[in-house]
Amino acid sequence: MRLVTWNVNSIRIRLDNLARLSSEARPDVVCLQETKVDDASFPYDEVRDLGYHHVAVRGQKGYNGVAVLSRQPFEAEHRLDWWGQDDSRHLSVRFPNAFELHVFYVPSGGPTPDPEKNEKFAHKLGFLTEMAQWARNEGIAGRKLAIVGDLNVAPLDNDVWNHQRIKRQVGHTPLECEHMAALKDAGGFTDVGRHFVPAEEFLFTWWGYRHPQSFTKNYGWRLDHVWVTPPLARHLKAHKVESDARTWPRPSDHVPVTVDFQ
Repeated sequence: MRLVTWNVNSIRIRLDNLARLSSEARPDVVCLQETKVDDASFPYDEVRDLGYHHVAVRGQKGYNGVAVLSRQPFEAEHRLDWWGQDDSRHLSVRFPNAFELHVFYVPSGGPTPDPEKNEKFAHKLGFLTEMAQWARNEGIAGRKLAIVGDLNVAPLDNDVWNHQRIKRQVGHTPLECEHMAALKDAGGFTDVGRHFVPAEEFLFTWWGYRHPQSFTKNYGWRLDHVWVTPPLARHLKAHKVESDARTWPRPSDHVPVTVDFQ
């Protein structure tokens, strides 16, 4: 199975790019974040025309939203709310005789890395804390399970282009990285990106819009992740960041991440 996760930053704007990704990478399953569309307005016909006949969505108008597009049937669609908010940031499905897939869009956290001064940052930390509690309480380490999506944290030094410059910015603060480590430990997860690419090497999935040359100068962050539990880690085959997608017309600021299972 080939799985892709991608913060598409509006599915309706990025339909042509989804078509190109589907043609070039040939994924079996595509997990999307920031679809920015309510369920009734999701472009079901267009994605089915691309070969994804099994679709699960959880969205809202203009913000957030997650989706699973699959060429293979799935079952047991499930949605959880985090930090007491119904804001379309989680969706899970189960592939029979394969694994359980959870798609997340973690809050970005706003501009100020202080939970007492910034409610958005407090929301983010609370969200990550609840994810770790869920992983621990559900005992997911023994199940074939993957969490994928825009987790909005670059947890390691070489997950950003300049650790010393960025370590006090939201998305790479020590506090957020500690929360990510707690989540990783709670589920016994393998960080698939770093399973294939050593921590000593740069690895990025996001190049912001704010700096016009962020991609050409490689001012990147690794915000998009695929993590798997030990029973599923044994089936890992390959990993690729589809960085060329950042050069496509009307690109998302995030690029797709591809993982192959055997």
